Amino acid sequence: MGRPRQFSRDGVLAKALPVFWKYGFARATLPDIELATGVNKSGLYAEFESKDELFLACLKHYFSTRAGGALLVAEPLGWDNIQKFLEQAPTCTLDQKGCFSVNSMRELTCLPPEARKLIMENRQRLKRSLKVNIAAESPKMDIDAVCDLVSVFLSGLCIEANLNSDRSHLRQKIESFMQMLRAA
Repeated sequence: MGRPRQFSRDGVLAKALPVFWKYGFARATLPDIELATGVNKSGLYAEFESKDELFLACLKHYFSTRAGGALLVAEPLGWDNIQKFLEQAPTCTLDQKGCFSVNSMRELTCLPPEARKLIMENRQRLKRSLKVNIAAESPKMDIDAVCDLVSVFLSGLCIEANLNSDRSHLRQKIESFMQMLRAA
């Protein structure tokens, strides 16, 4: 009979996620993950078959613990929800900058296929939520076009958050963007 586990799966995910967030999938190394989690290689591979599976589990953990989606279903629907979501999206959590999902999209071609699928499904859910809020405001522009603008702005905002930790700078961009949307 083997020794009992000395760690929790959720604990490992919470500690491995910042490694993937900081270095990306391709550059995160097993020694980096071992150091961050305090779990050796054999323990990690006993719980997760591979680095691919660990990354996928971290991605699922990230999606399940982020509260941003709840902001987009609050009543009343509309621009205020989108603004609150944009303000929260690039929040530096776990001492990381930007958004783990957006950061991961930069490596889409080298990610495990299931991770790519998960990111794309999450992106589609996000777009559906954005469209409902946009439709509630009855914009003059096509709802799909406005949704695409918000989606691209969100990605750019999250990438820029990696470069600049000045939250007031991002807030000013969001304010300007929201003024433009409200006029659309």
